[in-house]
Amino acid sequence: MAERKLPRLEPETAFYWTAGAEGVLRIQRCTECGTYQHPPFPRCSSCGSEAVAPEAVSGKGRLASYTVNREAWVSGLAVPFVFGVVELAEQAQLYVFTNILADEVRVGMPLTVSFEQHDDVWLPMFREEKA
Repeated sequence: MAERKLPRLEPETAFYWTAGAEGVLRIQRCTECGTYQHPPFPRCSSCGSEAVAPEAVSGKGRLASYTVNREAWVSGLAVPFVFGVVELAEQAQLYVFTNILADEVRVGMPLTVSFEQHDDVWLPMFREEKA
């Protein structure tokens, strides 16, 4: 298995990459207007407030779009793999771009977060939510 290139744990984004240790997905939210935003920004993209902070979300969503990658860009990379756009349940047009862990995918399928740990980094990935 190829070594994954991991994100740097920066002060502004570390909450996203480490929350999996607690089994939760955290997304930045404005405490003034309640709008979620991802990726994190210093100000709310909706109202402009600087009162933004990480908040745990349900970890549920739906597959909005995807691509199946069949090219091994790195030696040892397992292919094919699915890279998808997940619209989180908390808010319309709140997207996370990530790997989809499913053999068969379709737009609109219900998903739930799972995490892949690499040292201090917990990569959020999504799999089909079972009813």
